[in-house]
Amino acid sequence: MYFEIEKQAIDALNKALDQYDEEIDRNFRLEFPPDPKLGDLASTIAFALTKKLKTSPNLVAEDLVSKIEVPEIFEKVQNFGPYVNFFIDYAKFSKQLLEKVDENYGQLEKVDEKIVLEHTSANPNGPLHIGHVRNSIFGDSLSRLLKLAGREVQTQYYVNDMGRQIAIIVYGITEMGLKIEDQEGEKIDEKIGKLYFQANKEVEENEAANEKVSELIQKYEKGEDEDLNKVFEHVVESCVSGIKDTLKRINIHHDDFVWEGTFVRNGEVSDLVNYFEKEGFVSHEEVDYIDLKFYNIEKEFVLRRSNGTSLYSTRDLAYHRYKATLGDLVLDILGSDHKLSSQQMKVIFEEILKEKAPEVIFYEFITLPEGSMSTRRGKFVSVDDLVDEAILRATEEIKSRNPNLSDEEIKPMAENIGIGAIRFFIAKLSPEKHLTFKWDEALSFERGCASIQYAHARACKLLNKSGKDVSSLSVADNWVPNDSEQDLVRLIAKFPQVVEDSANKKRVHNITQYCQDLAGSFNKFYKSEQVIGSDVEDTRLILVDRAKTTIKNALDILGVPAPEKM
Repeated sequence: MYFEIEKQAIDALNKALDQYDEEIDRNFRLEFPPDPKLGDLASTIAFALTKKLKTSPNLVAEDLVSKIEVPEIFEKVQNFGPYVNFFIDYAKFSKQLLEKVDENYGQLEKVDEKIVLEHTSANPNGPLHIGHVRNSIFGDSLSRLLKLAGREVQTQYYVNDMGRQIAIIVYGITEMGLKIEDQEGEKIDEKIGKLYFQANKEVEENEAANEKVSELIQKYEKGEDEDLNKVFEHVVESCVSGIKDTLKRINIHHDDFVWEGTFVRNGEVSDLVNYFEKEGFVSHEEVDYIDLKFYNIEKEFVLRRSNGTSLYSTRDLAYHRYKATLGDLVLDILGSDHKLSSQQMKVIFEEILKEKAPEVIFYEFITLPEGSMSTRRGKFVSVDDLVDEAILRATEEIKSRNPNLSDEEIKPMAENIGIGAIRFFIAKLSPEKHLTFKWDEALSFERGCASIQYAHARACKLLNKSGKDVSSLSVADNWVPNDSEQDLVRLIAKFPQVVEDSANKKRVHNITQYCQDLAGSFNKFYKSEQVIGSDVEDTRLILVDRAKTTIKNALDILGVPAPEKM
């Protein structure tokens, strides 16, 4: 609906521009004014015309407005300085909008683009920790956003089964006699993390153990020792299963888990190295490497260890070439500490392989304030710890507000609020900015995610209380929305445009701001307007229903539950 009225406004502007004997770029979009008093849609086209007419943009905008034939859906068009602003006729528009909002509201038309999005990809040597969770939450939310914006998206988790850390765990099992099941921890990935800690300590202190780990890496890479292969695979599969359970708790699912060993076994890593050799890009010293100084990168790109085994970097190149065969765009979510390796990969893809490089979105790491959380499992805070803490704090908050609720009633509420708080708080800041997780802000019932979830639950309660089937109701023909109703209609109407803009930028933090604005507008309407028993009861029930649907669909982008009861 928003796109339809935007098109009418742009068409009206273009007809007015036709009256000038000047050529300007007609590929423009409209913006939302910062204040509704300034209108609903705004254009800066006067600035482009000013350059041609050589007069002030204010006068150009004023003259342009005088030439515009105002479409019927608009009340008026007015210039504010150099801006040309369109005012929607809400008596006409509101009814049309509310009739078009359904459960799929916000879903944009299909775009002919397939994106392969890799996120999380933590090493399977222990549980996911707070250092990983921003990657997971941003990556999953971005995937949801891009799908809603019409893209086809496949999410992947790249499983590092050939890394040194896995070989250290295998050393602990095969040489030290350690058993996964004997370790402390409730989950299998926690147990593996404990085993890794013990084995790594031995390897750091014992040169013979260190050499044995290198030998295990060589053997596993050759793949000829079936018994050893099974140990490696069991460790990795077990840890990944624990990681999947953690991700499921925070509403994250991957379409595919791709093992890096695949690209060694199928020969693609060797083929890459041979190609670099043949083309004369490889230098030979203690290791084989590509010198990238010519491309203004000081650090060389190492291809193989001195013992001939492959490195993560080379296997990663092969993996990215594979991903490029699956879609139009390869998109990686990586920590800012990967910037150098990403620059190296970009140069190798574009300058040496003459292929399209992956697009990378970097994120800064997340921290907890000192003393805000105690962990029983070592120096890091696992994601499971974080979720447990969030649910515990949410439980305490609910009990303090609703002492009469039973534990059975509180449990699902606390899970929805706790998980929502984590996902929303982490998503609300652009990934390029440092983030400190603050419990008081995340779990705030006044300003945090819980306030938005409460708006949804409040709408559900009101609709249930009415006892009416909203699908059988219709908007009154004579309804003229008042200020609070207009504000709510305006925000509901913005949702598809917010989806499109956010998807084009590949960022999700504007969705969190939209959720807060929409919930705030709904709460204002709820407090100021009588719904049940009013002269326009059916119309207002429809408005409540459409607000509820839009809040739910917006929260779904963020992977946040929209509870019906709180």
